[in-house]
Amino acid sequence: MIKELRIENFAIIDQLELVFGKGLTTFTGETGAGKSILLDAIEALIGGRAENTLIRADANRANLEAIFSIPSQHKEEILRLLDAEGLLENEQEILFNREIRRGGRNIARLNGRIVTVSLMREIGSYLVDIHGQSEHLSLLTVRHHLHLLDRFANNQEILDNYRAIYQAVKNVQDNLAELRRVEQDAARQTDLLNYQIQEIDAAKLQPGEEDVLRQELSRLANAEKLASLAQHAYTLLEDNSPDTPSVSEMLGDVAKSVHSLAQIDHELDNLLNQSETINSLIADTSRTLQDYIEQIEYNPKRLEQTETRLSLISILKKKYGKDETAVLDFAETARVKLEHISHAEERIAELEQQEIMLLQKLADAACILSETRQEAARILSGRVELELSDLKMAGAQFSVSIIHKPSEAGIVMSDGSKIGFNSNGIDHIEFFIAPNPGEGLKPLVKIASGGETSRLMLALKNVLANADTIPTLIFDEIDQGIGGRVGAVVGEKLWHLGGTHQVLCVTHLPQLAAYGNQHIHVYKKIINGRTQTIVEVLDSVRRQSELAHMFGGNSEANRAAAQEVLETAALFKKKSSSE
Repeated sequence: MIKELRIENFAIIDQLELVFGKGLTTFTGETGAGKSILLDAIEALIGGRAENTLIRADANRANLEAIFSIPSQHKEEILRLLDAEGLLENEQEILFNREIRRGGRNIARLNGRIVTVSLMREIGSYLVDIHGQSEHLSLLTVRHHLHLLDRFANNQEILDNYRAIYQAVKNVQDNLAELRRVEQDAARQTDLLNYQIQEIDAAKLQPGEEDVLRQELSRLANAEKLASLAQHAYTLLEDNSPDTPSVSEMLGDVAKSVHSLAQIDHELDNLLNQSETINSLIADTSRTLQDYIEQIEYNPKRLEQTETRLSLISILKKKYGKDETAVLDFAETARVKLEHISHAEERIAELEQQEIMLLQKLADAACILSETRQEAARILSGRVELELSDLKMAGAQFSVSIIHKPSEAGIVMSDGSKIGFNSNGIDHIEFFIAPNPGEGLKPLVKIASGGETSRLMLALKNVLANADTIPTLIFDEIDQGIGGRVGAVVGEKLWHLGGTHQVLCVTHLPQLAAYGNQHIHVYKKIINGRTQTIVEVLDSVRRQSELAHMFGGNSEANRAAAQEVLETAALFKKKSSSE
């Protein structure tokens, strides 16, 4: 529900803050005072159009803001949408904001962060339903009709059972399609898979082999250079000449001198240990270099073998994977596919039997689901027509169309016909209405908007109150074309609807306005030479005065009439609450 609404520089509204309560809230005021502007602001906040012509004169931007509580019925969907966008801050409330700029694009925000208008509209569709002079009419969307009928019929358990079988059917059919595709291409696939497996097996790859070979290739390709460098290092360490002693010999002399020094000055013992360690390391280095020189071999044949092996590994990697392990995994997968192909015919036969059995179960479940819908449709039609009669639409007809569409790929019914199906069953649901006797039933989505549509929406909302999970319903001038007596009936129905929803209603009828739990008066006032819309939540005294004005003026007779409708409404509420 809407908890708070803030408006700044929107149309003729300068600044406005409203706190809404539960149940029915009525808006009254003279034509042009700004009642519909409030509804326009709410609609803009839930993703509706927000043109910069709505910005108050002399202002650069308009700002709209509202706090909505998250309804339990749609909590999972809303939290999922918020979480996916990183907007989840509070699991109980959402802050909507719309900034309309005169010289730039509009900005939509949820919980303080910029979002797309489409996301704002998607989340808003779970929160508010506007009826009347707006296009935001959920009941005028055909795809909603089936879900409303199912909720009215309390079909969830039956529908869940149908969908479980439907999903099993789809899984079997998907597997069959894949197997049949494989079977049609079996010969080519078998040859290809056998070739791939044999090519990989023949290579006898070892994980990590390529790195080892590349190291070996580097040694083989640089054998002459490696031998030269190693020999040069060894010569420096060990070869003596009359003019130049070897490094080993010179370091040996150093060690002898340090040894003699240490015998005289024991503080040089550490230096002696260091010199002896150095000589030991040099000796180890010499032996290692000697062994390495003996192992170096210039082997053109081995060089060629190594290059050939690396080339083979490179080719296999390009075909089958990024490294040896991936290539070997590809071979194992190919073996599994080959096994799958070889048993495809047997598996197809098994799945075809499963499909026949599941389609029969699906047909039975679809018939049960359709029967419950047809019974619910009959009851729904009767109840809506009674509601319409109360709302001065006597003779109006309402019908729920349930049709089945033939399909060669459909499920076989008891009479042998094949009917198309989807995850919702075999039924295509649409609401039809004949507002006036003799006009004939027409699709609900094609009827004219205005007061007649609003009354129809009210009738449907009353009948579908428990099925309709959108928490806030807004009716703009629902009393269009009706008198005071029917206005009281509309007030009763809106108040009843307020027991399960938050209802906001713009009205010109005092008989209807008297049923509001909260009464908001909207009027214009000139302040500093500029017209402004003022919004006032009325107490009991101001309320009586406003209703008297709606009756025609603040006379004693009109005040008495106002008091009478308030008392009638209070009595009705008390009686209804005790029942």
